Amino acid sequence: MSEARNSRLSQRCPRPQLWCGCRAVVAALITLLVSGCDPVSLTAFGVGSAAGVQHTLGGISYRTFTASLLEVRIATLSALNRMGIKDTARSKTAEGEVITAKAGDRDIEIELDAITPKTTRMRTTVRNGLFMDSATGNELIFQTERILNNRKEISS
Repeated sequence: MSEARNSRLSQRCPRPQLWCGCRAVVAALITLLVSGCDPVSLTAFGVGSAAGVQHTLGGISYRTFTASLLEVRIATLSALNRMGIKDTARSKTAEGEVITAKAGDRDIEIELDAITPKTTRMRTTVRNGLFMDSATGNELIFQTERILNNRKEISS
């Protein structure tokens, strides 16, 4: 019975080995095309990490500064002012404080946590409706860092 089946297969497809090889090539191409975006995202993540800003998948950005909570708060408020963003509220937390702001249709939340008297972690969350805007959060962190560095240079 297997000889009859092989005979029918060879009548329909004169080169069955070639067909198997083509299927393997097509499967490999599909695999490469589907995974093609992964190197781009890994590269983008590496660039962000190298700049000292950590991201979560939800669009939240983190940065720890070697500065007191007061210094980071002043620099953060200066960064918001430099970017033309008005802070709408400030509240104390057990670890530090939360600054909320609004820029156009974006709701901004900046959480400052005093890890030690000279170390403060900054967490930014920027929502644009249902979507997260990590670019604006990253820029807030970069501007805050820039202001902190300029103040350290001036005081030195």
